[in-house]
Amino acid sequence: MYQKTITEREAGQRFDKYLRKLLPEAGSGFLYKMLRKKNIVLNEKKADGAEKIACGDVVAIYFSEETLRKFMGNGENPVRKEDGKGLSSSADTALLGITVLYENEHILLANKPAGVLTQKAVKEDVSLNEWLIDYLLKEKQITAEELRTFRPAACNRLDRNTSGIVLCAKSVPGAQMLSEGLQARSLHKFYRLYVKGRLEEEQTIEGFLRKEERGNKVRIYTDRKDEASFIRTRYMPIRQERDKTLLEAELITGKTHQIRAHLASIGHPLLGDYKYGDRSFNEQYRRKYQVEHQLLHAYKIVFPPLTAPFGEISERTFRAPVPEIFDRVRN
Repeated sequence: MYQKTITEREAGQRFDKYLRKLLPEAGSGFLYKMLRKKNIVLNEKKADGAEKIACGDVVAIYFSEETLRKFMGNGENPVRKEDGKGLSSSADTALLGITVLYENEHILLANKPAGVLTQKAVKEDVSLNEWLIDYLLKEKQITAEELRTFRPAACNRLDRNTSGIVLCAKSVPGAQMLSEGLQARSLHKFYRLYVKGRLEEEQTIEGFLRKEERGNKVRIYTDRKDEASFIRTRYMPIRQERDKTLLEAELITGKTHQIRAHLASIGHPLLGDYKYGDRSFNEQYRRKYQVEHQLLHAYKIVFPPLTAPFGEISERTFRAPVPEIFDRVRN
């Protein structure tokens, strides 16, 4: 027999979804059969799997130890085993240079440096998601057993060479709140960036963005095209300099490479952006200031009005310090 009390971190998900994560080697049909036969019960009562589990609920599974090991994955450690070496060392994740801006029991706001992946591109990568698991395990905020049924992760994604705030969920309620806020666009995200040329007035620009089939690029159109998504970006000039402008931009919609491609499409590409930018302009700053990537920083997040258990962050604003390179290139 296996018995488990649901923690606050795991609460809020459907019971059948929880079971599929707890017993990944068991098929859905088998799990529903075990529910019908009361070999799996919730709070000592028959369940159909559609229930939403709550903190303090008790799950009981009346399987043999051998069967449990089989359906749990032969008892393997659920903490990152893709490379056969288990979890990355603390030294590895510390080298990523990620810092915590804010956290509570449900969410964590991480400040990601440029050069770090939000999520891995290939199996061997160590990304912010691995850092998050490592951090929570080291701080004893989560156990390996809990990772079977809920895995903390980033809820938004920044390009490898974009720095700044990444929203991370530490619990199911936290993941639901962040996902809903991002989808409803009630979480307001602001970026700091340098662009080529002078911009002197606040503007809201619109267009249509379509992913290209090759090269991991997008293309901006002024008129709607097939498979293109509508985009809207607002920018506010902060400071004009000799050959560039420091902007604050708000992503009103949030699409891949939106800021980079949208500003380039109006003739003001980002400094250091070799994918959408001006190579000659970028090379001047690379030689003089060692600018190797686009100067784009996810600077600020503003939360909407929220109710319990998120009252502490309701309508609050959080900022990530702008990287030193922004001051270094000032002229």
